[in-house]
Amino acid sequence: MNRLLTLLFLLSLFHAGLAQTRIVQPLRESWKFALGNSPQAADPAFDDKAWSTVTVPHDWAITGPSIPDGDGNTGKLPWKGEGWYRRTLDIPAAHAGKAIYLLFDGVMAYPEVYVNGQLAGTWDYGYNSFYLDITRLVQPGKPNLLAVHADTRQHDSRWYPGAGIYRKVQLMIVDPLHVAVWGTNISTPIVKPHYADVRIVTMVVNARSASDSVRVHWEILSPSGQVVAERSRKLLASRGSTEVESTLTLVNPRRWDITDPALYQVRTTVSQGATPTDQVLTSFGVRTIRFTADHGFYLNDRRVQLKGVNLHHDHGPLGAAFYPRAMERQLEIMKSMGANAVRTSHNAPAPELLDLCDKMGLLVFNELFDKYDAKADLKPGADFDEFAHRNVKNWMLRDRNHPSIFLWSVGNEIGDVQYNINGGFQKLQTMVNYVRRYDPTRPVTLVCDNQPSAALRHFDYYDVHSWNYGRRYALARQLEPNKPVIISESASTVSTRGFYELPLPAKKTDFTKSLQVSSYDLNAPDWAEIADDDFMWQQEEEYVAGEFVWTGFDYLGEPTPYTNEWAKANGLTDREAARGSYFGIVDMCGIPKDRYYLYKSYWKPEETTVHILPHWNWGSTTGQIPVMVYTNGDCAELFLNGQSLGMRCKQPKSPKSTERFRLMWDGVNYKPGELRAVAFKEGRKIGEQTMRTAGEPYALRLSVDRTTIKSDGMDLAYVLVEAVDKNGNPCPMASHLVDISITGPTQIAGIGNGDPQCLDSFQGNRIKLFHGKSMIILTGTGAAGEAKVSVSSGDLVKSVAVVKMMY
Repeated sequence: MNRLLTLLFLLSLFHAGLAQTRIVQPLRESWKFALGNSPQAADPAFDDKAWSTVTVPHDWAITGPSIPDGDGNTGKLPWKGEGWYRRTLDIPAAHAGKAIYLLFDGVMAYPEVYVNGQLAGTWDYGYNSFYLDITRLVQPGKPNLLAVHADTRQHDSRWYPGAGIYRKVQLMIVDPLHVAVWGTNISTPIVKPHYADVRIVTMVVNARSASDSVRVHWEILSPSGQVVAERSRKLLASRGSTEVESTLTLVNPRRWDITDPALYQVRTTVSQGATPTDQVLTSFGVRTIRFTADHGFYLNDRRVQLKGVNLHHDHGPLGAAFYPRAMERQLEIMKSMGANAVRTSHNAPAPELLDLCDKMGLLVFNELFDKYDAKADLKPGADFDEFAHRNVKNWMLRDRNHPSIFLWSVGNEIGDVQYNINGGFQKLQTMVNYVRRYDPTRPVTLVCDNQPSAALRHFDYYDVHSWNYGRRYALARQLEPNKPVIISESASTVSTRGFYELPLPAKKTDFTKSLQVSSYDLNAPDWAEIADDDFMWQQEEEYVAGEFVWTGFDYLGEPTPYTNEWAKANGLTDREAARGSYFGIVDMCGIPKDRYYLYKSYWKPEETTVHILPHWNWGSTTGQIPVMVYTNGDCAELFLNGQSLGMRCKQPKSPKSTERFRLMWDGVNYKPGELRAVAFKEGRKIGEQTMRTAGEPYALRLSVDRTTIKSDGMDLAYVLVEAVDKNGNPCPMASHLVDISITGPTQIAGIGNGDPQCLDSFQGNRIKLFHGKSMIILTGTGAAGEAKVSVSSGDLVKSVAVVKMMY
């Protein structure tokens, strides 16, 4: 027993020592920032006392001010410009002789990084991650100055891109003998019910002056944290980089799945003699993926219909600044609707998105680029091969171990590539070849939209037909029926949360000068369709692997139909163009639109959904109001003030898509009171919903998504503000201006109301209700304690919510 205790003690010391072999420090606080050009800002002697103090991630444009007559396509925000960031790096003298790196998850755009006045390195593509070896530039034991210049003036975008250091930055300090950044590659070439072979390839960096004898030890940790397999290899590591690999076998592995996202870890330890020099933990999953041309996508040999959403990178009121909790909340809302997949449209995502999808059981369609031009920060005359290789390499090395990723995409709707203009096919082949070089285990695709271009057979270069809208995949499918099909963008239905307009549109492109889009979910641009159409097409064509809806959330920019061009063509001005999209299933703040319940009723049939639209506050209206019910049931009976208005049932054979998936009462004579829908499935009642006419707004009501959060300045609490009548009924027409006050260790990270036309600041202490609702986003200040947020508006009864901040 004494010998065992001694061994355990020594092991604990060994692992405690390992904890110091690699230090990864987030560089979040103590940044100084200034907008504009400061030619001497890289100089350590430069005086930045007058600059603003900011935290990173940071989006310099989201604070505004908004530009009323600006470009709605990019959010009417001042993102074009240049800015400087500065901070001190504290590197103790004890770290002399260590290798030191800076890791940037994303800087918009063209970052130049200086350390102690010297250029450490540059990058171009604002959405991709990169790292720099700054060992030769730092002076351990002395203050070291880090300066970063970001410049968006040459960046082009079709949506709001943000500006500055909008994702996290990390400082990594490690022994010169270490695992390379993103230097672990894990694959599972053989997966059987009773075992799986796990192939591990490790890139060992030796930055010492001579070759060293090295031992690499791999341990596989189970989802519960137990070591279930291990192996070691010895090698002579020459100066530079050396690749070493091994295969370990898991017995009766637990597979990663959307229903059970089990994650294993590989613990890689590099040692010289008996001394560990580095240790890295890398997550992975055991799973199989495959496509078939006629039956779609299979996960672990089970057909899975892809129920996906496209998500842009901004987080509404927070702008492009990446908060993991904001991303987690988006994914929670999408998953609660029945989504099982995400497309990272149209850029390399923040790495935390992939971590979250791994943990939550969401599949990822991982896309690197929109276009091969200034939208990718590719300058005219640049070496395309070098640009492609460098960006694909970083993207693939960073992301390849994530089990959630099932498909790589090298671009979206690139006209010159689809039509082979200016060497388009050569560019496509270059991109695809580099993807396959770094990951031969997954398929790769190009997302297309020009149907006639399929005749040129660009699909011969990639693995999956991925097409946007209107069954445009038909020609490609006809010409090459041996490849699978995905609807990479579906629907693009447009609507405004809480807004209803009569009469119903005669055609999908009927848009009015209200500058909002009716939430009856019957409108779409001429190049798109309503949600029901895509449901119907997938029912009729089993070979379609699934869809990715455009989009899960509203986002900043791309305000179809109310663009600057539409406004001016219809006798309006740039000021009437919207600043946010109408495409989302939920609004920019994460408040569900009616469409959320339509998708949930079809994508999540095992969960009861009964949703009535529109609201039932029509004032002095005496005409007829169309009423719809979204339900997972087969039929529903509608009652107005207790009187039955009849039963309606879905018509699964109807050629009209809306008759298959929603229940409609075309003309209900409006009377204030109570509208109630009772839903049935196979003749049995499954649920009901009641909607009541609200009285005059009486009080404000606050609802908090989480009442306890970390006070680290990155965790968030979303506080929904609603106006209600005396009986607690939501007031759908309320538009009050609400004053916000906070006390305790908290601050307001952002505010919003989901109105695509609203140009009010996303930062402040006043917010206008939009169709009765708005959102306050709180974060901590670094201290523990009780935070309170209170809201008031004129004579309305005030409301207070409490959020506990945990240190």
